[in-house]
Amino acid sequence: MKSWSVMVAVCGVLTSSPGLAADDEVKEDKAVQEVREVVKKVQARYEKTRDLQADFKQSTKIEGFASPISSSGRVYIKKPGRLRWDYLDPNVEEIYVKKDEVMMYVPEHQQVLVGKLTQMAASQAPLQLLQGVAKLDEEFEVEPTPDGKRGAGGVPLVTLLPKQTAESERIGTLNRIVLELQPKTYFIKTVSIHEISGNVSTFEFTNLKPNQGLKNDLFQFTVPAGVEVVKAPTLRAP
Repeated sequence: MKSWSVMVAVCGVLTSSPGLAADDEVKEDKAVQEVREVVKKVQARYEKTRDLQADFKQSTKIEGFASPISSSGRVYIKKPGRLRWDYLDPNVEEIYVKKDEVMMYVPEHQQVLVGKLTQMAASQAPLQLLQGVAKLDEEFEVEPTPDGKRGAGGVPLVTLLPKQTAESERIGTLNRIVLELQPKTYFIKTVSIHEISGNVSTFEFTNLKPNQGLKNDLFQFTVPAGVEVVKAPTLRAP
């Protein structure tokens, strides 16, 4: 982001064209206004969504590793504050969230991790949005992508930068989040989470089904007999 800004500034000085600089400023203002309008539409959509289910594919690029790690599954969301996140491939894991209470069941290990979302994980922000509780323009600086790239249907990609606040330590690992939206519904199509370490996790959501009347039983988890329960001081969201 900073390198791109410096390059633009240097080019502007070399061309010595006040008219071009003014035009660029107008274009930038329009781009910022456009992504802010997109964010409003996203938040309005999720505020009207009582429950939601979707399939997802996750690809995580880890700095220093040649190949990304891929997984897939299904996510279920119900207001207020209920979420179930099932990894189905390559390994089965079930994650249940009720407000800030979390249970992660790993059948392969015969273990359940129990904890709280006591710190902001890199992926908690989009999960909050999916649950309809996040105000993106309050939590983040909203910007267009530096290259002006657009997603499906020509909708601009939205870059979210964590605000520097008294609570910024919670998201100290997060560099930025990039959202791609569905062109008609403004549901989230993809979320790319860029961490300061260089790791990038991308979630692609398909087969979205809103307001299906999901039952509370779907979000209830009972620890199976013989499964160990382990308490964790901090458990990060998927």
